Amino acid sequence: MATAMLRSCSWIMSLAPVTERHLLVRGLESTPTCGLILQLTGNYEPPDCGFDTVRINLTVTSRGKQFDRLALMYLRDNEVFRTSTAEPTTNGIVWTYIKEMSQYNSLWRSPQKLIFDLGNIINEVYTGSFNATLKAHFSEGQNVKTADIVLPISAKRSASNSPSAFQLPTDNTTVMYEIPAAASRAIVSISACGQSEEEFWWSNVFSQDTRDFESTVGGLYGYTPFREVQLYIDGILAGLVWPFPIIFTGGVAPGFWRPVVGTDAFDLRQPEIDISPFLPMVQDGKQHSFEIRVTGLNVSADGKTTFANTVGSYWVVTGNIFIYLNDNSSDSKVTAARDKDGPMVDAPLPVFAVTRNLVRNETGGNDSLSYSVAVKRIFSVRSSLYSWSQTLSFSNHGLLNQQGYSQVNRQLTTGNNSITELGDAPISYSITFQYPLVVNATYGITSNGMTIDSWMMRGLDFETTGGLGISTYTLSSGPSHLHTRQSGTAQYKSVTGGSSSSWGDTTNVFESQMNGQPYHRSVHAVNGTVVSDTDPGGKVSASSPQDYGDTGRGSVRAIIGKGPGALIN
Repeated sequence: MATAMLRSCSWIMSLAPVTERHLLVRGLESTPTCGLILQLTGNYEPPDCGFDTVRINLTVTSRGKQFDRLALMYLRDNEVFRTSTAEPTTNGIVWTYIKEMSQYNSLWRSPQKLIFDLGNIINEVYTGSFNATLKAHFSEGQNVKTADIVLPISAKRSASNSPSAFQLPTDNTTVMYEIPAAASRAIVSISACGQSEEEFWWSNVFSQDTRDFESTVGGLYGYTPFREVQLYIDGILAGLVWPFPIIFTGGVAPGFWRPVVGTDAFDLRQPEIDISPFLPMVQDGKQHSFEIRVTGLNVSADGKTTFANTVGSYWVVTGNIFIYLNDNSSDSKVTAARDKDGPMVDAPLPVFAVTRNLVRNETGGNDSLSYSVAVKRIFSVRSSLYSWSQTLSFSNHGLLNQQGYSQVNRQLTTGNNSITELGDAPISYSITFQYPLVVNATYGITSNGMTIDSWMMRGLDFETTGGLGISTYTLSSGPSHLHTRQSGTAQYKSVTGGSSSSWGDTTNVFESQMNGQPYHRSVHAVNGTVVSDTDPGGKVSASSPQDYGDTGRGSVRAIIGKGPGALIN
């Protein structure tokens, strides 16, 4: 019986206390064991050993008061990892995340400037710094096809030692590229998440209702709770992403996410759009434009619904174009000649259905607002060799009552994406997904502070037949299945001029089938302590209140997106 020889090497990078806006990682020293040590200043050089698999281990420690932060890692101008931090505690916390990075092999094989962008503030109030260590392990033996070229859709600021993410709606995201004639497949991954006014986009209201409860809970945020991320090639719609509703560790009620963070909070997935049907159009030796847009909806008084072509402030957006080359470039040239006028795009407008009901009390003030948005959309694009199609459905039913102090949103996003290689024996790959979400949050003002009572249920499910290479969305290659559910209750309490705290009771279910390996785990956490865990290696303790000290986010508005105080930026 033959066995594969596994060769490996590694490097370690220490990021030290993060107190600045971003970190530029430069300089490295090779070691006799085929490893590299990246210091805080320097440039990445590939390790002195062969590899086809790259995985990074990010370990972070922190102690004190700090709110959760978004962090992005770049190889030059390509975003390769988007994560966020946990809120630290008085006694300190530590977490580790292992990230598959093999899909970026073509970048790892050449010198790169590595930037890890983690914004942070240290002052007399926010005392928690983040100490991070990033380890990468290089090995051989996975034998999975990866892209030959990875082009960034980004602001390309690495030359000035700056992060390269766009911010929408203010930035122009258009980039120009000449696509090689030898390209046989191309896939675009998109990283996009809302911040500030758009962090809780799934709870937003119609724009006409943003001031309905201004006298009680302050202004609300508009453009409805629907968001669509769009990819354009030469101004032609090429594909769509309906985003997963990320909830970071300081959101809704911090007690939900201790010690089990929200789904994807440590690794924000990058949905993919297969643009192979566009290849013949863009393989003419000329520059072609690639652009990412994010839009909400406008709803007029008579219920007419249209794309707003904008959103609130702001979304953090980048993309990558994964290009796979064909050894026989003449095949691509023949196809380009046959499809030079471009693919056939079928992009009918979505079907919208909306409702709205504003109820006033006896004194004429606004008492409750109920609203709903339902959207269905199909999209397809076809060339002589490939066909890409999407079928998407969205619904959100929202209710604000008690003069805006209480809000519940019930949302469901479902979809199916498929790519078909046409011919005498067509080959298709597809993925089906759904994102259920129910969140209820009620806040109140007491004689000496504020409280939030909340409950939630959320999930991320997908089933895929696999595809080309390692997916930036499924984080694996080949057929796979994932089912997650998080549910529970949480409370938050703050004292005027004093401290704040949050506690909760959550159940977390994880089921997957990837690379032929099944996995199941159910974890029950109470007040920051795991009280039951189906994993024999899990640490279980008796439930007891935990002294976490102050929660990081300093206002109700920062936690749930409305109410007194300021947002975090």
